[in-house]
Amino acid sequence: MLKKYLFIFFLSMVPIIELRGAIPFAVNWELNYWTSLTVCAIGNMLPVPFIYFFARKILHWGADKKYIGKFFRFCIEKGERGGQKLMKRAGRGGLFVALMLFVGIPVPGTGAWTGTLAASFLNMGIRSTAASVSLGVIIAGIIMGVASTGVFSIFGI
Repeated sequence: MLKKYLFIFFLSMVPIIELRGAIPFAVNWELNYWTSLTVCAIGNMLPVPFIYFFARKILHWGADKKYIGKFFRFCIEKGERGGQKLMKRAGRGGLFVALMLFVGIPVPGTGAWTGTLAASFLNMGIRSTAASVSLGVIIAGIIMGVASTGVFSIFGI
């Protein structure tokens, strides 16, 4: 059982997969949902400070490199677009809620990694970013837990 919890913990740290991919594993393995949500949320949040403080610097450093430049430029553009989109929709005052919802709605391209990168481009501040992303991760975990248990099938979704 510990191996399964470790698996979902580390899976939650992986970009793109994150908690959204780990929660269905936990549900499928019939692990305790609340323990799994906690483990996955911690795993998903662990990279946030590193992303916030270092990702933008690393991306700018690698943007002009021969083999990695194209991918790094793509990531910079994605982070900038995401940040601009959030700012346009929410304004500076509503940015906390907008970021929380951006991370919380589990669709491809949103999540803690992208949300944190966008927040770093907006210079949102690490405390606000961490709090907003944390709440979004919990929302996404609840949605994925409900979806993974088949509750939506009751409504024909």
